[in-house]
Amino acid sequence: MSLPDFAQEAMVERIGDAQLSPKSGKAFAGVRTPSAAEPEACSRHGRARLGYPRNTAAQWQLLLLFGLFAFALQTQALSAAAIRGSFATVGEEASIPYGWMDFCSRQPQECDQPVLPAENFKLTAKTWRLLQKINSDVNASIEPVSNLEHWGTLADHWDYPVDGKGDCKIYALEKRRQLIERGVPRQALLMTIVKDHHNMGHTILTVRTDKGDVILDNLTDDILSWDETGYRFLKRQSQEDPNVWLEILSPASARRISAR
Repeated sequence: MSLPDFAQEAMVERIGDAQLSPKSGKAFAGVRTPSAAEPEACSRHGRARLGYPRNTAAQWQLLLLFGLFAFALQTQALSAAAIRGSFATVGEEASIPYGWMDFCSRQPQECDQPVLPAENFKLTAKTWRLLQKINSDVNASIEPVSNLEHWGTLADHWDYPVDGKGDCKIYALEKRRQLIERGVPRQALLMTIVKDHHNMGHTILTVRTDKGDVILDNLTDDILSWDETGYRFLKRQSQEDPNVWLEILSPASARRISAR
């Protein structure tokens, strides 16, 4: 499996860090380092010690290959979402969720936004790490409670985690806010409604990147391509206008339309 450019960049950065770290020897525990205290196997003839090839270039090549392989295993989950390069297909305009309209009534500055041209988020090693950090940090910082337990109502209540608690909508909104504060274009951060693995309503954040649509979800710290979540996608915000929502076509429906 070939890795995308941004994952390869991450490998190079990680290998470079390991070589400069005083603990880097632990990363390559399988490669022995000669010690002056060890006896020489062929001291009478001035030969090299057993088990230590004289070709240091070969040693470094082996070291680098081992490091790349080890890091590739760690980044397979990271790269899997981006390798497919899959973009969800949107269709007709859909109804606006009640929770979003209620949120706008209490946070008008979030919704009184100009219509902007669609813009995708450029995915690199650095920006991928940003997505991972925001996703995992927000997941860890909010105490999960149901809408009814939190607000005392069955009506969807969308908000920021003002008291450190919330359900899926609160997680998604907070991730959206923090990413916008860090310079991610608003047009690439789309609140999204799905049916989860139990056919229950669920809210997640879609990040539309130049390599495909990836999902930030409070149920996992892993970032997946939208079509690898196992969810049934219903609707999401328009890239141009956050107050317009669009239906999301199933992969089968999208293929039928493209084949016309």
